[in-house]
Amino acid sequence: MSHEFRTPLNSILSLTQFLIERADGPLTEEQERQVNFVRRAAQALLELVNDLLDLAKVEAGKVVIRSEEFRASDLFATLRGLMRPLLTNDAITLTFEDATAIGTLRTDEGKVSQILRNFLSNALKFTERGEVHVTAEARPDGMVVFSVSDTGIGIAPADQQRIFEEFGQIDSAVQRRVKGTGLGLSLSKRLAELLGGRISVQSEPGVGSTFSLAIPREFGSVRPDVRDPTEIHAPNSRRR
Repeated sequence: MSHEFRTPLNSILSLTQFLIERADGPLTEEQERQVNFVRRAAQALLELVNDLLDLAKVEAGKVVIRSEEFRASDLFATLRGLMRPLLTNDAITLTFEDATAIGTLRTDEGKVSQILRNFLSNALKFTERGEVHVTAEARPDGMVVFSVSDTGIGIAPADQQRIFEEFGQIDSAVQRRVKGTGLGLSLSKRLAELLGGRISVQSEPGVGSTFSLAIPREFGSVRPDVRDPTEIHAPNSRRR
């Protein structure tokens, strides 16, 4: 299923990139606009397919945790590079605090990265000006907490549980303009639980949001109490 869904979409993305780069000849302004529309639609569909397939694997118990040692500072460096193409608004700055002091973790780096990429993608989508700020903190109980704070539209208390549900989205002008799948946070919540951790949110409409991931430094070493994700407070939240 993964192969059958992804292969044609990747082909569309490759061909549209080929056209945009003028590898087969010039495009008119209108042709370029239409090709970019096709490319954005294919990217959105691929994102939906990836999230659905990942959720299906979680529900089927087919997700494998690949625990390996990595440095938090190296993870931040990778995320900084991956997120750079999404930083298209000059009114937003993306900053990462130095995570050298956190040292190494032994868990599934790919899944940690996937969760944080989701946080960052949402923060950049729903922040029109200001800052998206990424931090990491080591706790005495053996947990490491990664947080992504923004100065975006914020989330009302009544909606803070719903955003973790599958296809849960908030009706707002920004949401309608930057349509997403409504699966990212639900998937992130499940992946965090598989890693022995949890995700949480602190938010205020018109002020911003802080999404946090708390995981054991070493996979399987800590079994935290998993409470309602809206009730877990992130450390050092940058309220604005």
